[in-house]
Amino acid sequence: MALSCDALQVYRGLEALTGAPSAEERAQLEHRLVGIADPAEEFSAGRFAELARGEIDSLLAERRRPIVVGGTGLYLRAALADIELRPPVDPEIRAAVEREIAEKGSEAVHAELEPKAAAVTHPNDRQRVARAVELQRAGLEPRPGGGGELWTANLRHPTLLAGLVVDRDELARRIDARVNAMVAAGAVEEVRRSDAAGAARTARSAIGFEELLAGDVDAMKLAQRRYARRQLTWMRKMPGVTTIDVTGRDGAAVAAEIASLLT
Repeated sequence: MALSCDALQVYRGLEALTGAPSAEERAQLEHRLVGIADPAEEFSAGRFAELARGEIDSLLAERRRPIVVGGTGLYLRAALADIELRPPVDPEIRAAVEREIAEKGSEAVHAELEPKAAAVTHPNDRQRVARAVELQRAGLEPRPGGGGELWTANLRHPTLLAGLVVDRDELARRIDARVNAMVAAGAVEEVRRSDAAGAARTARSAIGFEELLAGDVDAMKLAQRRYARRQLTWMRKMPGVTTIDVTGRDGAAVAAEIASLLT
């Protein structure tokens, strides 16, 4: 059973944009925590942590092996470790911060942050800037230790951590091909429908949402490459990861190698 740790695959109606598993793939392997929220809903790592931990504990109690997969580092850690997550803030505070970022840009709003929060929040990361400013205005501290607990080696259950890496040139080709496939599968129509229906900020943070609304596929490809680099940074910080190079290999061979590590 696969448990998705992708922060955007939780949304219904954005399957092409987020690369959610297809109906055929889900028929072959059960996937959970995919398509469980409406795009108009705000969705948080705290809410995800509660759901994911419940799923994992239930599956283990049934003597089943959950395969925790996905590309959102915070959601992965939230599922695997007992990290403390900040609560949601008052909707009025959130709306005010969103308006200011829309009017002034994330860099200008970033300047409001206190030094400790500013140091760990990139000025161009709209979502993180918004969250940090919201917490500050609500009088809430960032995650303890500036988020250092994210990298704890103390996981809730014994876990094999397998990190997939690929040659940079091949990665760029794969990203370009994946984005082209997303567009061909209807990602543009998805973001237009979700935008018209009042998509929440967390849904709009999906890579490509704003870029495709603007008709800029190349910008989406660039954003995907930047996110891939961020994922590699997360992977390097996580203790105990077994790195597997998938360059030039098919999925079956990679899966067999991972399976061999479980015996």
